[in-house]
Amino acid sequence: MRVTVLVENHSDGVCTARHGLSLYIETKLHRLLFDLGPDETVFENAERLGIDLAAVDTVIISHGHSDHGGALGAFLACNHIARVYLQKSAFRPHYSTSGGLHSIGLDPSLEGHPQLVLLDGGARLDEELTLFTVGKEYQRYCSEANSNLLSEDGPDRFEDEQNLMIDSRVLVMGCGHRGVVNILDAAPCTPQVCIGGYHLMKPQTGETVPQPLLEGIASDLRRRPVRYYTCHCTGQRATRILAGLVPDLHSLSCGEIIELP
Repeated sequence: MRVTVLVENHSDGVCTARHGLSLYIETKLHRLLFDLGPDETVFENAERLGIDLAAVDTVIISHGHSDHGGALGAFLACNHIARVYLQKSAFRPHYSTSGGLHSIGLDPSLEGHPQLVLLDGGARLDEELTLFTVGKEYQRYCSEANSNLLSEDGPDRFEDEQNLMIDSRVLVMGCGHRGVVNILDAAPCTPQVCIGGYHLMKPQTGETVPQPLLEGIASDLRRRPVRYYTCHCTGQRATRILAGLVPDLHSLSCGEIIELP
């Protein structure tokens, strides 16, 4: 399995950095994209890395925020074969209050596109790919950085957030709004590798969640036999702190490639 970071907040110098996330993942059965980033950056970086997005067969949109699905319309215009999986609530309005109330949702005109598969909860897609959500009963170490995010009827409960398990070995998440610990608890099995953001920073201000929350998360992560790769909304300061507390935790940047056995 190979994971290539196409969109991320920071770059290794080859690719253009952008606030958002997109991972290109090659498995035995699939060429898939996990999230698409906010704009055309995913196409620019894919071209630089020699990746043909028209050949992608599966897309997972982790949740209905534009930094993860803003390029959906442009992708559907160039790829006519991929099935795109979202939770049906992903097209509900989403807002941020940072810098004044503004929309951060997906383009609602795309909701009825024939390539989209709208789910209501978890789903096993095939022998490799399983999607799962996190129930309300999982409430440990929730991030205070979610406080500025709203849905149409109040604080966002992130009911549209879904996570991907690949071959029962690799767990992939987007922002981890429900909390990385809760996502690991809700996963159908314990992964060997966990990749994704933990949303421990408010993007507009750069403010990191308090130290006690980071220490609590770290205490849980280091007891699990998992290798962690984190990125995007975890934030650089939180990543440095966690990496100092969790032995097998690593940061990712745009253009980086992970080779997994």
